Amino acid sequence: MSTTTRSPDDVTPSQSHTPLLVRPTTLRGLSLRNRLVVSPMCQYSCEQRDGLATDWHLVHLGSRAVGGAGLVFTEAAAVTPAGRIAPQDLGFWSDAHADALRGIVTFGHGAGAAMGIQLAHAGRKASTRRPWEGGNGIPDEEGGWTPLAPSALPFSETYRVPREMNAADLVAVKRAFVEATQRAERIGLDVVELHAAHGYLLHEFLSPLSNVRTDEYGGSFLNRARFLLEVVEAVRGAWPEPKPLLVRLSATDWAEGGWDVDDTVQLSALLRDRGVDAIDCSSGGLVPQQRIPLRPGYQVPFAERVRREAQIATGAVGLITEPDQAEEILQRGQADLIFMAREFLRDPYFPLHAAVALGAPEVAPWPVQYHRAAPSR
Repeated sequence: MSTTTRSPDDVTPSQSHTPLLVRPTTLRGLSLRNRLVVSPMCQYSCEQRDGLATDWHLVHLGSRAVGGAGLVFTEAAAVTPAGRIAPQDLGFWSDAHADALRGIVTFGHGAGAAMGIQLAHAGRKASTRRPWEGGNGIPDEEGGWTPLAPSALPFSETYRVPREMNAADLVAVKRAFVEATQRAERIGLDVVELHAAHGYLLHEFLSPLSNVRTDEYGGSFLNRARFLLEVVEAVRGAWPEPKPLLVRLSATDWAEGGWDVDDTVQLSALLRDRGVDAIDCSSGGLVPQQRIPLRPGYQVPFAERVRREAQIATGAVGLITEPDQAEEILQRGQADLIFMAREFLRDPYFPLHAAVALGAPEVAPWPVQYHRAAPSR
C-alpha cells in the first residue's frame, strides 16, 4: 500500500473511537480534516464564455468548504480553450484564470478546507452545448471549434468529428497541463487531479474504442498509456513534492472491447511509480452505448481492487449518499477517501450532518455564524 495516505490504524488514542469518515488524515504532505471530498462537478457557468470563475463559483465551492468537506475540488478546468467541453466551462489556460480563482482558494482555506483543481482537456467531447441546452456539438458559425482527439472518431453522430492530434499537438497539450500546474501552485492550491476519465482526452488515449492510432501512442496497452504517463511525469515534476497528485480514471468503459478494470489496475501501478498519490475511481463516459448497472456504491469495487492490487490509495465515488454507507466503505478498507458529487449538491453541509449521524459532532464543529442552528450536544 502506498504510504501517501495514513493507515486507519495509525491514530492517536483520542481518535480511536472517531468514525473514519470524519477523522483527520494525510495525503502525501497534506493534512485533511476528514475523508470527505467534494468531487469535481461541471457548472457551465462562466458568463462571458471566457473561462473565468464568477461569483457562482465562489458561492458553490465556498459553501462546501464552510459545510465541512476535507477537500474541495473545482470543476474540470480546461488547460486550453479547445479543451473546454462547452464554451461556458471553467478555464485555467492563463494567469487571468488563476487570478479569478485565487480569492475562492483563499476563502476555502479560511473555512478549513483543502482546495484542489481538476485539470482537464475534453478531447473529442469538446465544442458542445451545455447539458440543459441539449449537449450536442456546436458548429463553427455558432461559436464552436474543431475538437482534438487521439483519432478522428466522433463520440456520436451528434458530436463534432475531431482532428487527430499530431506530434506538435501532443507537445502543446502536455505543456498546457504543466503550465496549468504551475499556476495552481502560484495561487496556493493544495491538490492537482488529472482528469483521465469520462471519455475526455486522456481517457480517449487509453481506450482502444477511441484510440486507433498506429504510431507509438496507439496499439498496445503501453502505447495507449504513453501520453497519460508522459503528462503525469511532466506534471509531477512541476508540482511541489509535498503536494498530492491524483488521477481520475474510468475503471471500465462498460462496453465490449473497451478499457476495463484489469487495465486500470495495471495502469494504477504505473501511475503510483511516477508519483501519483491516489486514484479517483470512476467509470464510463467513453461511448454512448455503455451499459452501466447503477446501484448504490456501484463503483466501490473498483476502488477496492485498485487499492489492494496496485497498492495505491483510492477514492470511491458514485451513488454514495449516506454517512453509514460511506463509513462502511472506509471501515472495510475499500477506499481511503470518499468523493461525493450529487449528494453535495443536495446538502452542502453533509460533513456536519454526517458527524452528528455517526455520533461524533465534536470533530466537525459548525461555523460560529451557524451555532444557533447546530444540533444540541
